[in-house]
Amino acid sequence: MYLGLDLGTSGVKALLIDAGQGVIGSGHGTLDVSRPHPGWSEQDPLHWIRACEDAIAELKAAHPGQFAAIKGIGLSGQMHGATLLDAADQVLRPCILWNDTRSHVEAAALDADPRFRALTGNIVFPGFTAPKLAWVKNNEPAVFAKVAKVLLPKDFLRLWLTGEHISEMSDSAGTSWLDVGKRRWSSELLAATSLEEKQMPSLVEGTEKAGALRAELASRWGIAAGTPVAGGAGDNAASACGMGTVGAGNAFVSLGTSGVLFAANAAYLPNPASAVHTFCHALPNTWHQMGVILSATDSLNWLSEITGKGAGELTSELGETLKAPTGVSFLPYLSGERTPHNDSAIRGSFTGLAHESGRAVLTQAVLEGVAFAFRDSLEALKTAGTTLTRVTAIGGGSRSRYWLKAIATALQLPVDIPADGDFGAAFGAARLGLIAATGADPLAVCSAPRTDATIEPDAALGGAFADAYHRYRALYPAIKAVTA
Repeated sequence: MYLGLDLGTSGVKALLIDAGQGVIGSGHGTLDVSRPHPGWSEQDPLHWIRACEDAIAELKAAHPGQFAAIKGIGLSGQMHGATLLDAADQVLRPCILWNDTRSHVEAAALDADPRFRALTGNIVFPGFTAPKLAWVKNNEPAVFAKVAKVLLPKDFLRLWLTGEHISEMSDSAGTSWLDVGKRRWSSELLAATSLEEKQMPSLVEGTEKAGALRAELASRWGIAAGTPVAGGAGDNAASACGMGTVGAGNAFVSLGTSGVLFAANAAYLPNPASAVHTFCHALPNTWHQMGVILSATDSLNWLSEITGKGAGELTSELGETLKAPTGVSFLPYLSGERTPHNDSAIRGSFTGLAHESGRAVLTQAVLEGVAFAFRDSLEALKTAGTTLTRVTAIGGGSRSRYWLKAIATALQLPVDIPADGDFGAAFGAARLGLIAATGADPLAVCSAPRTDATIEPDAALGGAFADAYHRYRALYPAIKAVTA
């Protein structure tokens, strides 16, 4: 048996698979996000441990015999979070999360240093880890002076599990401190933020062993002490491992809290100017590119809160048949945007509202706005040298067939729906745990699931969606001009 632990923004998922990669069961623990100021997003790392304990307790209670047979553990987690520890491994402040934009000034200053794009292959986004440390230095100098280790969220869980300060390439590529082509920390970039390599965790590949389960936890959970813990992956790379998106040209579209258009690459293909993320993959000698939007299902959840209707209720009001855009447009920039704008200050908007613009029209506009944001990412990927012929849909939002029809038509690409199963980040983490424990061939383990259905672009609405996308594209500069 192999355990995958995925630390998300809203909770921790524990997933158990057998040697044949069949899913045995899962458990969950919930998390909350603190937003003490506009643009801030934080969590207490100790709450991650509590949520992990809850998830494991639920899984163990449901499957005690199989749980006791765990031979390997893999980790996945939300990326970019700045988890700051002192010399005694005590947490110094709440973790600054991936969707926190307070460090936009520091990010711009680091990005103006040409070494960052040259070595990392990426723009320095406010959500990345390095500018957050620069912000802490500028605004909380007493805290910065005590920083002995900087860990990413899932690697804080690893510290709890194993007692080791270790990370891996895919997650570390999102810090702005990794030389992404050479897959190692850059002492030059660390020095630019007044840090040293000794304050970073050691690095392994995601498929390698990265610590062993502490005896105290092993005894409490009833599994073998020393059970290997894999390097694991950042959440998107872990999802790619779960989906089998590891070979060049394979791609998925993820409709989670944030949205990702992810393409695997066999070579390092940086193009920072496109605002596409170019990161190491979880498998050795592989990389990937991503277009990232900060508010995907978060946009629908926001509308749900405003209207008092559940997200499923909102989408069901639209029916199953894709509709032509109404003329109402939505920019999903509730927390700023990454690809292609790299703009932490921009905010969302509805335009084209009229007396007849009821709830269903707003829902339709939100779904289309997110679909058009993915189209922005597709165009950015093309600029970065990656051409896609189809994508596979994952994430909670992919349960809406209407949304997937809108995405297929906006992208003008077929969208594959995998057969029923759990192929997300926790499954990818469990696969990495299996590889680390057994030495199995990563490409053989990380195979793609069977496709259950394919949604083709709606040819009859292609022109209407193209026109709506052009309106959407014109709105960003217009909105920016009156809000800057």
